[in-house]
Amino acid sequence: MKILSDWFERFFHDPQAVILTVVLVVGTSVVLVMGRDLAPVLAGIVIAYLLEGIVQILQCRLRTPRLLAVVVVFILFMAFVFFVLFGLLPLASRQLTQLIQQLPAMIIQGQNLLLSLPAMYPDFITEVQVLEVINAVRAEIGTWGQNILTWSLAAGMGFITLIVYLVLLPLLVFFFLKDKNLILDWVHGFLPHDHTLAQQVWREVDRQMGNYVRGKFLEILVVWVVTFATFAYMGLQFSMLLALMVGLSVIVPYIGAVVVTVPVALVAFFQWGWGSEFMWLLGVYLIIQGLDGNVLVPLLFSEVVDLHPIAIIVAVLMFGGLWGFWGVFFAIPLATVVQSLIKAWPRQTVAIVE
Repeated sequence: MKILSDWFERFFHDPQAVILTVVLVVGTSVVLVMGRDLAPVLAGIVIAYLLEGIVQILQCRLRTPRLLAVVVVFILFMAFVFFVLFGLLPLASRQLTQLIQQLPAMIIQGQNLLLSLPAMYPDFITEVQVLEVINAVRAEIGTWGQNILTWSLAAGMGFITLIVYLVLLPLLVFFFLKDKNLILDWVHGFLPHDHTLAQQVWREVDRQMGNYVRGKFLEILVVWVVTFATFAYMGLQFSMLLALMVGLSVIVPYIGAVVVTVPVALVAFFQWGWGSEFMWLLGVYLIIQGLDGNVLVPLLFSEVVDLHPIAIIVAVLMFGGLWGFWGVFFAIPLATVVQSLIKAWPRQTVAIVE
């Protein structure tokens, strides 16, 4: 008990720490218990938070009235949404359909290649091993087919959910931006008058998370556009779909780049074989990845506190296990929040007596 009491005294001796703990517990509980039901509201808060940076630029630098700045930013946001829905997604969907149609031919070509390996390298691989690999791949493809069928049966409910999001989400984003100060004053009414630590932590979180998420959005956009232009110029099939996958892969550092390299290499191989076009494409693709990691990321995230690679992997695994895709998407910002909390948390100084 003495150890526990000393630990509690060290981390919770300040009343401000207790207030912050209560706020965090309540907020986390709401997200965990009601997150699925409040998903449109939470998504609206996140999007409004991201767009607030552009509103602030229009207000502070161009002296634009807030209501006018909100209207301009909201119109730009809706234009981007319509571009994604009616421009980007249909093209990516068509290329995905074409890829699925060509998948049987790719599988046959891959089987023929595997079956030729025992004759080429008899000392390293046998025909039995090749057949085991082929059977394992067939079983995995069968599992994927069942999952796709299950997903297609639930597509009706997904379509209804999409319609709800398309109607509610823009309204929520607009009102969150328009009535930001009113909403914040209402929230402050539930907090104790002295919540200095909570304000300090929020300022640190706002600085770190805002910079990260907005920078990550720009990184996705730049990598996607550059990769698409490169793949299209080199004549790679499914260039839009693959470029979109490469752009989204930067959401998960290290892991995303490794995972997305596999479909890029496979499509290029089945299109060109072991030819010079295949080698050139992989070389250019690796250059894009290198420029992203060594030039673009330091340029966009110069003001963001660096996270250790182990912390990034742990955050992706933990938050991905809790919230699936969205947990992976927001793993790094959430890890940044945790880091900001640890940095700002008051600690009792223990004097060393000789």
